Amino acid sequence: MNSERRNFLRDLSLGLGTLIAAPFVSSAQSVRNGIAYRFNLDPIIETKPLGFQWETFDPFLFCAHHEDDYPKGNGQMGPVGSLQGRDLGDDFIIKDGYRMYHGKKVPGFPGHPHRGFETVTIVRKGMVDHADSLGAAGRYGYGDTQWMTAGGGVQHSEMFPLIHQNKENPLELFQVWLNLPRKNKMVDPYFKMLWAEDIPRYTDTDAEGDKTDVEVIAGRLGDHTAPAPPPDSWAADPTNEVGIWNINLEPNASITLPRASKGVNRTLYYYEGDSLEIAGNRIPNYHMVRVHPDRIIQLNNGNDRGKILVLQGKPISEPVSQYGPFVMNTKDEIKQAFEDYHKTQFGGWPWPRRDMVHEASIGRFAKHADGMKEVKG
Repeated sequence: MNSERRNFLRDLSLGLGTLIAAPFVSSAQSVRNGIAYRFNLDPIIETKPLGFQWETFDPFLFCAHHEDDYPKGNGQMGPVGSLQGRDLGDDFIIKDGYRMYHGKKVPGFPGHPHRGFETVTIVRKGMVDHADSLGAAGRYGYGDTQWMTAGGGVQHSEMFPLIHQNKENPLELFQVWLNLPRKNKMVDPYFKMLWAEDIPRYTDTDAEGDKTDVEVIAGRLGDHTAPAPPPDSWAADPTNEVGIWNINLEPNASITLPRASKGVNRTLYYYEGDSLEIAGNRIPNYHMVRVHPDRIIQLNNGNDRGKILVLQGKPISEPVSQYGPFVMNTKDEIKQAFEDYHKTQFGGWPWPRRDMVHEASIGRFAKHADGMKEVKG
């Protein structure tokens, strides 16, 4: 056997050994030294720049990254200063570092309906005030996630109260829309809090001693399993391999993600950092990377701290008909959703204002439609 053939078989053995490694491996065990390229194992399908609304793939419908540098509060939980020059009620253009969205006094989204899907609201900074047509309410933020199944129909408001009058009120959150399969489109509405204290965090240290912290918001990563999602969610069945992970890499850190099953959609959203390298490809800041799910992914961070949101899941693979806040399978079902909303208001609005905010002095809490209360302070 000549030396070239021996070298080829040696590299092949090393490559296959890497690919059948444990479900979550450290960077020291990851694909190295160009083996991935030699066997044409580049994991990247496509790379695209990100905007305000991020492109997603089945079973996800939508993802928006809200990042606003809100000023001090004015005592009514709105921003100090004039709001002149803004298209209040439809203010999505950053001015003075922030947007009011559909709010006219307090930034955020006053009462509006949904049917046929789920919202997953992941808050990094700031607070969100929730109120809905079932009488449920809450305030959450700073690492908390609210997971709401709209099901057959619910109205809710999502306001961003500027509770601090003596300092700025920065806000950063992701809102992800996760589709529901046809059989669960009309289930009863439901929401669940995934409090920051209860979300598992995985810390990986690479061969050079650099660390990566991963929040496992949905699904499983290695030995870390996220809190259970709402019972009717597509994510409630682990065979659907739904994962929502927020990855925070120290400068120059490396980490390797495990394989998912073939056919699962997996997308990485690189939303903070100076540079990221995947299988020899340099990923610019604020870009999405769609990858092959059944290949191990090594992330090599640049010189600044890097942050990546990962969305993955088995496709529902059903027709999607969407109009505004309703996501169904057919146009007729969308028409029926509008008719039902006009007739019932999905339970009406039991609150004194559409842009409902809670007292500034109240801390994090959740009051559910069945009367159950959670208080986090």
